[in-house]
Amino acid sequence: MVRGNLSGSFEQEKGQALLIVVLVMVVSLTVGLSLVSRSITNLRTASEEENSQRAFSAAEAGVEQAAKTGRGISTAKQFDNNSVIAQVSISTVRGTEFPLYGGNTILRDDAVTLWLSDYSADPSKIYLNPWSGNLTVYWGSSSDVCDPSVSVNSMAALELVLISGTKTAPVSQHYALDPCNARTAVNNFTYVSGGGGTISGRSYQFKSTIAVTSGLIMRIMPLYSKVQIAVSGNSELPAQGSTIDSVGTSGTTSRKIAFFQGYPEVPSEFSPSVLFSPKP
Repeated sequence: MVRGNLSGSFEQEKGQALLIVVLVMVVSLTVGLSLVSRSITNLRTASEEENSQRAFSAAEAGVEQAAKTGRGISTAKQFDNNSVIAQVSISTVRGTEFPLYGGNTILRDDAVTLWLSDYSADPSKIYLNPWSGNLTVYWGSSSDVCDPSVSVNSMAALELVLISGTKTAPVSQHYALDPCNARTAVNNFTYVSGGGGTISGRSYQFKSTIAVTSGLIMRIMPLYSKVQIAVSGNSELPAQGSTIDSVGTSGTTSRKIAFFQGYPEVPSEFSPSVLFSPKP
């Protein structure tokens, strides 16, 4: 007669059951920790997004206040939602070189004004101190492509309208510049063959220099494509407006906005005779 070892079999089953329980506990703990970690991450992300939005709104409020008052903010201003306008500074855009439109991209067929004389809200003081010298206009990048066979191109041409002389006897000169040689045979623009430069840390692929005598304003319009434009002169150019740098914070999050506040633009539809004719 064979007798089994019931006690040993029972102990073995207990050991197996304990191992299974431990494994289930480990898996459950891992899943639980994963869910907790994900929840904490989601909460942190939501909190950071909320702080980022509050900080951005505070920076926007700083820009609006500076644009309205014409003064910066050196003392932090706190809102009820715990966001803070940390600092707002205003600097005048002027010098021998600078990007136009605050360095922002200028849309196709959307002209910007380069002031070559003093701007003033007082009609009797506007267009004083005309500028004379060699003015260089920079635009484009090395990645620009021109394909005359398609309607959309990334290589911009420029139309320049220079108004010089005096308020009572203005003279208008037009320049049409195109770095796409294949297009110049059709549009009859002046071909510009590269040779750009660097302005304020940004590289431009193309440039063209124009001699200016008693310049009042220049209208610059990109054609065929949007583009960033910069200018330089052999002497200091008049003020073009202001750059407002505003910093907003919320919690540990900080957001900064750079805003260009230029002088009122001259409508493209207006002709030089309308702009400068004296009042009867």
